[in-house]
Amino acid sequence: MSFIVYPAIDIRDGRVVRLKQGDYAQETRYAATPVELALDYAQAGAQWLHLVDLDAAKAGGYTLAGMVAEIKSRSALKVQSGGGVRSECDVETLLQAGVDRVVVGSLAVREPQRVMHWIKQFGAQHLCIALDTRCDVQGIWRLPTHGWTETAGEALFDLLQHYREVGLRHLLCTDIDRDGMLSGPNVDLYAALAQRAPEVGVLASGGVSALTDIVAVRAVGAAGVVLGKSLLEGKFTCAEALAC
Repeated sequence: MSFIVYPAIDIRDGRVVRLKQGDYAQETRYAATPVELALDYAQAGAQWLHLVDLDAAKAGGYTLAGMVAEIKSRSALKVQSGGGVRSECDVETLLQAGVDRVVVGSLAVREPQRVMHWIKQFGAQHLCIALDTRCDVQGIWRLPTHGWTETAGEALFDLLQHYREVGLRHLLCTDIDRDGMLSGPNVDLYAALAQRAPEVGVLASGGVSALTDIVAVRAVGAAGVVLGKSLLEGKFTCAEALAC
C-alpha cells in the first residue's frame, strides 16, 4: 500500500480556515482562495486533496460542488471530501459532484449500521470513515460526537472491528487533543490502528508540525497523512512533504 500525502483545505463561508480542536469560535482565516490553493498543491505534485465543508458539517447541505468541479477541471487532483454527510442522498450528491471519496464522520459513530450499508452500496473505495477520538482516564480511546461534547458508547477499536467486517478500506483518525495544535501526531495510536487493521488504509490526522512527523507515521504503518495547518503556517511545503 503506497503512502499518500493529503493536503487539506477546510472551507467556511467560501474562505480557507482552520479551527482549533474543531471549535468554530477558534477560527483562523487565510488569505489564499480555496481553488488557487488546491492548484498550488497540485502543481507541487499532490495527487489527492482533502476538502472539508465546515458549513455543511454544522448545518447540513453540501456547498462545495461547484468548487470541486472547478478543481477537477483545472487539475488532475483526486478529491476526498466531506462535511455534514447524513444521508444516502448526501453521498450521492458528493459523488455526482466529482468527489472521488466521501468522508463520513459523526454519522459513522452515531448510526454505524447505516454507514456500513453505504460501504456495501457505494463501494468501499468511495467511502472514508472519519473517527475523531480522545483517550479517557482509563486509557480507552473514546469517540466524542456533537462537536466533541458527547461520547458515543462504543470505543474506537470496537467500532473499527465492526467496520472491518463489512470491508472498510479507508479510515481517517484524528486525535482530538492534537488537532490544530502542531504538537506532533500520536504515533502510538496510528501504530495500534495499523496493527489491529492491517488491511485498512489508516490516514493520520492532527498535530503534524515537522517533516519528521510524516516519516514517523509512515514508519508505523499509516497509509497516508492529512496536512492542514502545518502547510498553511509554512512549517514545510507541500513539495517537501511529498518528498518524504
